[in-house]
Amino acid sequence: MSSVNGDWLRLSLYVPCTAVAALLSGKLLAQVAEGPDLSLELIDPKLLRVCADPHNMPFSTERGEGFENKLAELLADKLGKGLSYSWYPQAPGFVRNTLAAHKCDVIIGVPQGDDIVQVTNPYYRTAYALVFKQGHGLEGVDMLGDPRLKDKHIGIVAGTPPGNNMAANGLMANAKPYPLVIDTRVDSSAAAMMHDLAAGEIDVGILWGPMAGYYARQATPALTVVPLVKETTGPRLAYRIAMGVRYADQEWKRQLNRTIQDNQPAISRLLLSFSVPLLDDGDRIITEDSIPK
Repeated sequence: MSSVNGDWLRLSLYVPCTAVAALLSGKLLAQVAEGPDLSLELIDPKLLRVCADPHNMPFSTERGEGFENKLAELLADKLGKGLSYSWYPQAPGFVRNTLAAHKCDVIIGVPQGDDIVQVTNPYYRTAYALVFKQGHGLEGVDMLGDPRLKDKHIGIVAGTPPGNNMAANGLMANAKPYPLVIDTRVDSSAAAMMHDLAAGEIDVGILWGPMAGYYARQATPALTVVPLVKETTGPRLAYRIAMGVRYADQEWKRQLNRTIQDNQPAISRLLLSFSVPLLDDGDRIITEDSIPK
């Protein structure tokens, strides 16, 4: 959920489309009455035009390396469309300069409940997670209230929900904050946190689930990732992630919803291939074996 980072928080301001009423008049209104026509909503219905950050692993890069890139490729194939991108850093102005400016037609990852954009049905659920080395006495820790964390140096991205939970459990005195808003072209709070964890400058990191899974997999030896789904204080730390479209684009949203539903098993397997910790609605970990064939 951006989250943890500009990736899901969508810090930018959405500029509503005020031309909807004008579009739904005269001949265009007659076309709507006859049946759905994506040409009313999309600049080029033959292209899947994606809004994305060009330097934001594990989500997206301009080289197509992230899981949102791979998901965009899957969607384009299933929809029978070509694929193009409008690139902009995940920072203030992202939505305003991409989706709201009609330079693209979908943001691949936004949290359900985000009111800056209209969201589709969710296609995965994950949570903030603890990340720590094995063999340092933290095996079995799955809550921020665990007394074993009291004297630990914990890395936290400033301004993210787990910070409230840490404060409620008296863990901020030894916390090391990392910036929320960064220029992803030159910096990564998650990478900096994982560097400090490897160097022993912090004992535990708290990251948004997809980033926790991705960076833990890159580490040698691999790090332990524990989704924070048992918290009893502070805000919820698990979120459903959907796609974001303009509020005017109702038929486009419905088409994306159908495509997500028809391809959910493939989407889940794709996310697991990037070590995204997937959760069902009962907070149980989704594994490859539990995904319908």
